[in-house]
Amino acid sequence: MKQSMQKFFASINGKRIALIGMGRSHLPLIPLFTKYGATVIACDKRDEAALGDAAVQAKADGAILSLGEHYLDGLDVDIALRTPGMRFWCDELNALRDRGVEISSEMEIFFDICPCKIYAVTGSDGKTTTTTIISEILKKQGYTVHIGGNIGKPLLPEIETIAKTDVCVVELSSFQLISMRQSPDVAVVTNLAPNHLDIHKDMQEYIESKKNIVLYQNKDNRAVLNYDNEITRLFDLSCEGEVVFFSRQKKLRRGAYLEGNTIVYAEDGKIFDVLDIREIKIPGMHNVENYMTAICAVWGDVSIESIREVARDFGGVEHRAEFVRELDGVKYYNDSIASSPTRTASGTLSLYDFKIILIAGGYDKHLDYTELGDVICDKVKVAILMGATADKIETAIRSSAKYRENTPAIIRVKDMAEAVEKARENAAAGDIVSMSPASASFDLYKDFDARGKHFKALVNAL
Repeated sequence: MKQSMQKFFASINGKRIALIGMGRSHLPLIPLFTKYGATVIACDKRDEAALGDAAVQAKADGAILSLGEHYLDGLDVDIALRTPGMRFWCDELNALRDRGVEISSEMEIFFDICPCKIYAVTGSDGKTTTTTIISEILKKQGYTVHIGGNIGKPLLPEIETIAKTDVCVVELSSFQLISMRQSPDVAVVTNLAPNHLDIHKDMQEYIESKKNIVLYQNKDNRAVLNYDNEITRLFDLSCEGEVVFFSRQKKLRRGAYLEGNTIVYAEDGKIFDVLDIREIKIPGMHNVENYMTAICAVWGDVSIESIREVARDFGGVEHRAEFVRELDGVKYYNDSIASSPTRTASGTLSLYDFKIILIAGGYDKHLDYTELGDVICDKVKVAILMGATADKIETAIRSSAKYRENTPAIIRVKDMAEAVEKARENAAAGDIVSMSPASASFDLYKDFDARGKHFKALVNAL
């Protein structure tokens, strides 16, 4: 049951609130909570010197700092907000629970007090592009849109500026969803495949975390599910409200599907021609899926013309098959968001009908690369591999029944600078070079954004 914004802020007056992790989702909460009479303790494993400006800003905004290796020992607070990347059942949080501390998060509180309609998107791949397309269509229709969550900025610090007539479009990760006990008005699940198994104890925990996006909906809410993905299709059994599917493969009684080159929407026995996929500016069949998903999410709230205008004009999101430059007839693309094998296979490697030069590898999330090995053999002429997953990817390539000696050629490098250098050496006019890692970034970079920006800087410096 939702509570009002006013009731929540009245409830934190005099409370001690710990913000665990001094990142972008927590720092803006310090002035908001102190404004309403809470004592804020900003907690982080890093020391003050390592935090730099963040520590200075936190103190200036009125927070007490609890830093260093033992930053949560003996913490005397009423409420603790965990950073999304913190394991939900870690020893430190369990110790706080045992002492009667309420464990929550920025996103849980936002969902509890947000006054307007919420569209939320999760999935293993396609979350950010789908979230952005939904927000762009709603903006085109004239709504005031607030976009955030796992994309962009935290939304709770903006809560006082959000009107009942506005809409919020939120991207949610499994780390955020694992503790959610509120579901959005419109819940979207793009697809599910093994991911983040370095953090979740197993695949089942990952799936159950994602399922929270629909689990607390009521009969007035809508769930948008991928019919072609067996895991997401079965979420239907957990949905209390309206269920709408999208599919590239099957004609549906309710939802969006492909009829030749046209995305159609079926509802109450009627078929609506919505969008010719040749109008979609961003390439790839995975983006056709993203549009089908978005259409299901906004259906009834926008006009078909608003959908078509966005499809014709929207050029895509940074780090997602993003064109960087053309040099000596070679085109370079940044697909740093591809942090899983399925994302590289269904994204970058589905875009071209000729073999490309692929830069891949990174942090190991304990995922299976077997199927990616087959796709690389089909779609790649030179595979430039780096990072912790380089061995796994090379093994998957060489073990594929489609592999022939030196087809694709495999080059091992130590870092991104060497990868770009080798790509240029091996590319000829007409080639595509795509950095699509099929792995997370954390072995060499803070996040995929830093990885993508470094790649672009190196390419632009050639």
